[in-house]
This record gives sequence, C-alpha cells and structure tokens, in this order.
Amino acid sequence: MTKPVIVQEDPWLEPYSQIISLRYEAAKKKKEQLAQNTGSLKNFASGHLYYGLLETKTEWVFREWAPNATKIFLLGEFNNWEESDAYQLTRIENDNWEIHLLKKSLKHGQHYKLSIHWEGGKGHRIPSYAYRCVQDENTKVFDAQVWAHESFVWQHSPLKTMPTQPIIYEAHIGMATEDQKVGTYREFRELVLPRIVKAGYNTIQLMAIQEHPYYGSFGYHVSNFFAASSRFGTPDELKELIDAIHSHGIAVIMDLVHSHAVKNEIEGLGRFDGTPNLYFNDGPRREHIAWDSLCFDYGKDHVLHFLLSNCRFWLEEYQFDGFRFDGVTSMLYYDHGLERSFTNYDYYYDGGQDGDAIIYLTLANELIHEAKPAAITIAEEMSGMPGLAEPFEKGGIGFDFRLAMGIPDYWIKIIKERADEDWNVSELYHELTSKRAFEKTIAYAESHDQALVGDKTIIFRLLDKEMYWYMNKGSQNLIIDRGIALHKMIRLITFATSGGGYLNFMGNEFGHPEWIDFPREGNNWSFKYARRQWSLADNPELKYHYLGDFDYYMLLLHSEYNFLSQPWCNLFLENQGDKVLAFERGNLLFVFNFNPGHSFTDYGIKVPAGKYKIILNTDNRIFGGFGNVDDSITYYPQRIGGITGSNMLKIYLPSRTALVFKRMPAPSIYEV
Repeated sequence: MTKPVIVQEDPWLEPYSQIISLRYEAAKKKKEQLAQNTGSLKNFASGHLYYGLLETKTEWVFREWAPNATKIFLLGEFNNWEESDAYQLTRIENDNWEIHLLKKSLKHGQHYKLSIHWEGGKGHRIPSYAYRCVQDENTKVFDAQVWAHESFVWQHSPLKTMPTQPIIYEAHIGMATEDQKVGTYREFRELVLPRIVKAGYNTIQLMAIQEHPYYGSFGYHVSNFFAASSRFGTPDELKELIDAIHSHGIAVIMDLVHSHAVKNEIEGLGRFDGTPNLYFNDGPRREHIAWDSLCFDYGKDHVLHFLLSNCRFWLEEYQFDGFRFDGVTSMLYYDHGLERSFTNYDYYYDGGQDGDAIIYLTLANELIHEAKPAAITIAEEMSGMPGLAEPFEKGGIGFDFRLAMGIPDYWIKIIKERADEDWNVSELYHELTSKRAFEKTIAYAESHDQALVGDKTIIFRLLDKEMYWYMNKGSQNLIIDRGIALHKMIRLITFATSGGGYLNFMGNEFGHPEWIDFPREGNNWSFKYARRQWSLADNPELKYHYLGDFDYYMLLLHSEYNFLSQPWCNLFLENQGDKVLAFERGNLLFVFNFNPGHSFTDYGIKVPAGKYKIILNTDNRIFGGFGNVDDSITYYPQRIGGITGSNMLKIYLPSRTALVFKRMPAPSIYEV
C-alpha cells in the first residue's frame, strides 16, 4: 500500500499510515460506488432535481422518499387540508412516492404539508425536499409553500476565481438591522452590504440561511435543509443579495449545518415516515448529548444522497461560492470530541473516530469542488485532525481551510485570567503561529461564538461598564484607553500571523457593545440585543469609529501588500522581559509592544538591509491613539559589526502600540 502524501509530509504520522491509507481507500471506494450508475459524484448528488414539488411547463410533479409509509397525501389550502384521492401519492420504485397534478391544481403561495401514514400511526410532515417554508406568526407552526415564480434572472456571473486569502465578514441577516426586529435580505443588501464593501472584506459568510423553527438557535437547529429562511424574505430576495455581492467581486459562502438536525417531527426529519432512524443513528447515538438534536447516520447511502444533493443545491440554485461546515469536530468522533484533550496523535486514530462521517466529509469536498472547482470549503473544527485541510489525493479530507479555533479561546483566557504584566509574548506568538505546515487556517480573534450570551466580546471584556459612560471623545478614562489600544493590537497581530485567511463577526470590527441575545422567554422576547447598532460607529463624537477606521486600514494593508500570500512569518525579536515582538511577513515588518507601562526609545531590532517607512500605527490619533510616533520618518538601519555584522533598526516604541513598516530597497550612499 502506497504511503499517503500527508504521511510523507509529516513523519509523526508514520505510525498511523495504514489507518490513513484505509480511510482514503474507503472514501475512494464509496465515491466509485455512488458514481457507478450515474457517471460522477455530481450526477449522483441530484436529489433536488427529482424530489420535492417541481414545476414543469405542463404540470406539477411531487415526489418523496418514505420506505415505511403505507399512504401519503398532499394536504393544503387547495383541498381544505383534507385527505382526498385526488391528492394521494402513488408508490413507485425504490420506496419513492409520486403525484402528477395539473397546473391549475396548485397556486403560487399556497401552504401545504404531507399526511404520511404508517403501520400503527400517521402524522403531518413537511417534505424532506421542501424548497420554501413559512411560519405562522401566531401559532409559530411551519408549512411548506408553493413557490412558482418565474426563474430568477441573474445579473452578474458567478465568480470564476475565489480569494486565495479569504478576508471574511461573518454576518447574520436577521440581526443586521439597528431596529429591534428581524432584518431582511433586502435590508442587508441595501444597508449592510455597502459597509462591508467599503470596509474591504473579500468574502461574506452568511449564517442561519437554512430554515430553522427556533430563531434563537442562531440557525444551528435546521429543520428544512433545502429551504432558505423565510424570516428574512423570499428566495428571490436572497438571490438578489447574492447577485449584488457578486457585483462587487466579493465571494459569498454559507454556514452549512450537516452535523446534526432539529428534533422536531412535523417541521424536521425526526420520525419522518414513522421510523426514528430513517436519516439518523439508532440507539443512544441518535441524539446529540450536548446539542439536544439528532445525529445523521452517514453510513446510509440515502443520507449521503440527501446531504450531497444539499451541497450541490445551494451552489447551483443560489450560486453560493462555498461553505463553512459547522460542527465538524462533533461529526468526526463518536463522543463528538467532548471528552478528548487532543494532546497527541493517538486521539485521532484510536478507533473513536466515525469513519462514515469522515467519508461523508471527504465526498462533500470532492463534490463541491467538482460542481464548482473554485469553491471555498472551511471546517469549523477544534481537534486539529491531521489532513482535514489537505486534498483528498494526498490522503486528506479535502477542506481548503480550517478555522483556527484555539486563537479566540486563547485571547479570552489571557484577557480574563491574566494581568497585562503577566502576558507572555513568546507563548502568544507560539499560539498564533502554531499550525500544521501543509494546512491553511482562518484566524480570528472572535467570531459569533464569543459574542453570545454566556460569553463576552473582546471589547466588552476590556471595557466592561466603562463603555457606557466614557466612549464619547470628550471623556478621559484609562480603562477605555487600554481597551481601545489592545483591541487594535489583538486584531492586527491575529491578522498578521494568520495561516491563510482572517474572519471577523459583524460589528465586532468597531467594538460593538454588549452581547448577542435572541428573543426568548427569558428576556421577554426582546430584540434589544439581537441587532447591530451601526449608529455608534457612524457617530463622529464617539470613539467606536476609531476601531472601525483601524479595521479598514488594517484590511487595506493586506489589499495593497498581500502579505498573507507568504505562508510563514519570520520572527526577528521575542523579548519577554520587554514584552516586545517583531516579525516580518512579505516585505512588511510588524512590531508589537504589549508592555502596559514602558515605552522604549531607540529600541533596537535586527532586520534585513533596506530603508523602513511606517505604513500603519495603532497609536495614530485617527485611530484613537496618542500620536506619540512620527509616521513621516524614514528609518535607516545602522550597520553593526562590520561585514559579518547585522543591521539594527532603532525606533521609538510606545507602550501598547504596534507599528507596521514597509521595507524598501537599501538606499544608495547618495540617499544617506
């Protein structure tokens, strides 16, 4: 058996080479099996072209797969929600059910459900391939809805190439408005998209798109996998938003939830045809012990068909450019990774891994890149399983990126548990740059996870109650000064050390106050904290805009110099006593002074020959700093030690300040 490439790259994987090879062969065999009758994995993943309510030029066709059913009826406004022979489905081959209806039988906008009978019972169900669902405002009950609009006309072509270094703006449509309500696709397109474009992000990640019964689940308890959430508007309005995003040359990816499903039976897939394990695991593995949800059985071909078709559907029907797969760690391990420390490689190969889930994720990546070769796939995964973000042909699982989930946890830990004087810059640099050599990561200081109730955003941890009283420009407060300074430095060093891309959650770039709390019984169904207060960043009398302005210039830095294209940083200085870090990436020199009380004059850093110019300064007054550094100076390193010596750059380095220098060619003797 040929040794996988990922083992050749990483000698520490040698003891597990056979396991990795067997995983690869199992995925390869499953791919060949699924494609043998259709010719390709893409053709296999075509359930959305066959199932559900489909409109042709002459009729409506509805199909459903329900092997345990004895009878199925369409119920709806078209037949007063009563079972009737005219709307009874016929059982056909392979446990499929079908009905053909005249065009006049159904009208656009009508609500409908299925009535599924089985031995010993029956129940109302929403079709597994429902493409549009709506919720009654009073009863909160969901129905499927006939959606017969003419085909949407795209005004802009899908992106042919994706950003090689995704700079991601993670956004939630519903909470994107400042009003205390559920925002819409249209409002996001008109009010929020221009902000993202102006800020310089090249990728937008949309959350909570798949339909979900409970708004407060943040979209992670999905009921209807093929339906775009109707809370935010119509399918055409979502397409208008995606079309508008593409018009700016920005990629748009979707937060895809295939790690579990809501337990609901009428809205979701639980006991769909009377059997509890039609899509899900049997026994104790059926329910997720931490998420109060149901776990897919990835070993069943019809589950693979359903989920792979779902991937292809969102790529083609809505022209998404890829996915951020949610909850990948939970999928990979039988114990969902909840009882593992992942301190050594044994944890990845000890038999506690769900081989069927690994095959599914591998096939999903293969399908996505077959259907849209330039697509971006990102794994939300915290265990660090080797090969997760390496190509299938190398023995990997095939994701393009993995989220560097340890970074925000580390920031919270040191902000929460350590005084500034106890921050260890050597440890900090190690945490930020530690990654597997051949896998790309998306770094972030905080995402939506850190902003939810029960946690705190970085700015809220740094400023706490002081932000309610001292964020106006006329106020002076040491806690505010510290928080603003560190907020900028934390983001800059996270961005500068990233292993491939960067992510920010909506509003955190300008230090959005407080937490996220969706309407629920415990807060009297209030929308107060499920929104974004853009007016704070827009108000020139408040300090929030300093942080938003800094975020813009930080992203502009990468837009102009593309420093993340260099895979690694080159560390020049790591002084724990002074709490100073200096490293190079591309032709940019990043210098950080995390010292809370000491500024340094003529601070020496050994650097390559050249001349240096400050191009970003966190202490600049336009970013709410004190302006203690003259950004107009050109710096010339001094030669120390003769021909065999080094070049010493001497700079003024204020406390809690980061400076970014552009290195230019060494000057001639006439310039000096």
